[in-house]
Amino acid sequence: MTRTLFREDAALREAPAQVLASGPEGVVLDATIFYAQAGGQPGDTGWLAWDGGEMAVANTIKGEGETILHLPAEGAALPPIGASLTGRLDWPRRHRHMRMHTAMHLLCSLITGAGVTGGQIGGERSRLDFDLAEPPTKEFLTEGLNALIAADHPITTSWITGEELDANPSLVRTLSVQPPRTGGKIRLVRIGAGETPVDLQPCGGTHVASTAEIGRVVVTKLENKGKQNRRVYLVLED
Repeated sequence: MTRTLFREDAALREAPAQVLASGPEGVVLDATIFYAQAGGQPGDTGWLAWDGGEMAVANTIKGEGETILHLPAEGAALPPIGASLTGRLDWPRRHRHMRMHTAMHLLCSLITGAGVTGGQIGGERSRLDFDLAEPPTKEFLTEGLNALIAADHPITTSWITGEELDANPSLVRTLSVQPPRTGGKIRLVRIGAGETPVDLQPCGGTHVASTAEIGRVVVTKLENKGKQNRRVYLVLED
């Protein structure tokens, strides 16, 4: 099992770890700050550095069971099994994904009652697909998103059991993908304080600490992808 440090503290940029397995198919560590590709969020890239060597991480994916594979860049040296090393993220890339992912949660809060049929997070542009006959306008969504961002709502996480989720199915917005269960538990991401949050839903991804950290966003395009499928694109203004 790989301890998922990115779920404990998404702001970690580097952390120590020990090599459990090492090969061209990937490196397994006992703990990692590298997010494994899932839920529309890309896997992290960066570097693993040990005494006498360094490996560029080209991608991070899920391995067998509860392990995470750090995929070496072509021609990169591999760390020896048992070695102590330091993992370092390509932080600017990861932070953009965190800002985008959090903005997508805010987008869900503005389009109430519509299930999410798909999505993809990118550093330059992200999208969410909704089971919706007619979406709000780009201008309405852009204005609403930036009002929520400017309000500087805190973002926190908590854990519930599978039984608790089953008793509250409305927490799940995604129609085709079930939320990840880690050790039988589900992680909830909450935006906003008080009894009525801005958004509350299961999510295994990484997010910023408050909405103000996202910065200004713009909804750039709405697409009709089928009878009841509307795609919404957004970008970070910077």
